[in-house]
Amino acid sequence: MSFRVRVIALVMLIAVTATGATAWLTLRQASREFDRTVTANAEQLSLITTELTDFARTRGGWDGVDDLVGRLSLHTGQRIRLAATEGTVLADSDVLAGQPAREVAGPPLVVDPRPVWQPQPAAVAHPSPKIVLLAEYEYRLGLAFAACLTRSGIGIRLEESELGVALPRPVTSSAASKACDIEARNQPGIDDVDRVFEAELRRCAAQATGAVTCLQDTFSAAVGRSAPAELRVYVGAAEQPPPSLPVDSILATAAVVAVAGAAVSWLLSRRVLRPIGALTAASGRVGDGQLAERVPVHGHDELAGLARSFNRMADSLQQSEQRQRQMISDVAHELRTPLANLRGYLEALKDGVLPPTPELFESLHDEAVLQQRIVDDLQDLALAEAGVLTYQRTVLDLAELAATCRTAHAALAAAGGVELRVTGGGPHRVHGDPDRLRQVVGNLIRNALAATPPGGTITLSTAADGPSHVLEVADTGTGIAEADLPHLFDRFWRADRARGRGRGYTTGSGLGLAIARQIVADHHGRIIAASELGSGTVFTIHLPAAPA
Repeated sequence: MSFRVRVIALVMLIAVTATGATAWLTLRQASREFDRTVTANAEQLSLITTELTDFARTRGGWDGVDDLVGRLSLHTGQRIRLAATEGTVLADSDVLAGQPAREVAGPPLVVDPRPVWQPQPAAVAHPSPKIVLLAEYEYRLGLAFAACLTRSGIGIRLEESELGVALPRPVTSSAASKACDIEARNQPGIDDVDRVFEAELRRCAAQATGAVTCLQDTFSAAVGRSAPAELRVYVGAAEQPPPSLPVDSILATAAVVAVAGAAVSWLLSRRVLRPIGALTAASGRVGDGQLAERVPVHGHDELAGLARSFNRMADSLQQSEQRQRQMISDVAHELRTPLANLRGYLEALKDGVLPPTPELFESLHDEAVLQQRIVDDLQDLALAEAGVLTYQRTVLDLAELAATCRTAHAALAAAGGVELRVTGGGPHRVHGDPDRLRQVVGNLIRNALAATPPGGTITLSTAADGPSHVLEVADTGTGIAEADLPHLFDRFWRADRARGRGRGYTTGSGLGLAIARQIVADHHGRIIAASELGSGTVFTIHLPAAPA
């Protein structure tokens, strides 16, 4: 499976999972909101019918109900229309708000202010028509009492009576409420009004079963003559949509998110794969030998860092290839001339052109030794750069190493008229191979002897430098130009090529300083050179101090 397909599949999986989870949570929340909305509507309908019923029971009629309808509409946020059974509108919240009356929505609710007779337990066991007649009479008195209290502006509350019917009572007792009570007592009595129901009530009481229900129905019919009229209440408007779950919008949102995720993953894969494709093509060309191949770098992100690393790798490979070719050329150049000389002299000796003198044989021997040294140095350098040059490491003192090297080269220095001396105390212990480090210092001393005229001085000094120890080889020779210092440790490089092997800071094979730098690097140290023309040169070796 390709990387692009994997990226798209991963992003799509994340997008679909996140969208599905979001949609599920949204749908669940919307379902809860829907349930709450439906419950709230049921609670609002119950509130509206209860308030209207209590209004009629406490005021004895529907006068002034429009104020209540307006308050209920503002409280519930619903459009409310109250109408009689024949269709006459008593109150409409749209009209009260100064708006055109909208069409009603749904079937109406019945508001029946007639009370339900709730007999006491003793009356249930022995139902009596007299109790029902008294309850109906008390209800008629209560209606008149409530109407009088309303006209007088006295607050009213409902209170269950001993006869099983809710009756209006004044919130506070006053002379006006007592006057209303006297006025209500002037209503017609039981014998004058309810005699027509007495026979029905007696029939209900005589029933073996269902006597209470029959009495309740007869009570409702009796109080219906004086109770406020039954009304129809319409809640809501036709243009108001019923609450519904946003399933379509959730599915549409999920689809949009999925499409957006696919598009983003496609663009992301293109953004990632385009530079990777360029790197793949460039690496293939580099593998075919086109070491000059590079990739363009844009931005500063991880892909740009990868492109820079590839370009650095290609630069390193190209430089290594160039160094290898240059080394082959230098080796061929270094060996060609002396071998041609050896061949010429040997052919001359063979043909009898030159006499076989001891001086000639000594010169040929020296040239052969030099060629052998070049080959040995090349082998040492190759082993060192490959990391396979063997080291016999031990703890040694740099001061003792400097003294040993002075002793080894004292005769050569004296022959050239150069003073070789050692300064600095000790001990300065490091962990390294004594033979290899003597090889390094010996190379530096031989180079200094070749560049120092008679009467000059070469000084070996040791010192401590923080966590490192330092060994310096300083001479009073000809010095090196500043422009030549960066090339000092290159293979086969000489400060003055015109002088050949006889003079200069890289003598003999031209590999001594390159080998010295590699040996010091293998000891986790560093070697640096500082020089000025006519003032001499200082080579400084820094090596880590050995643990105590």
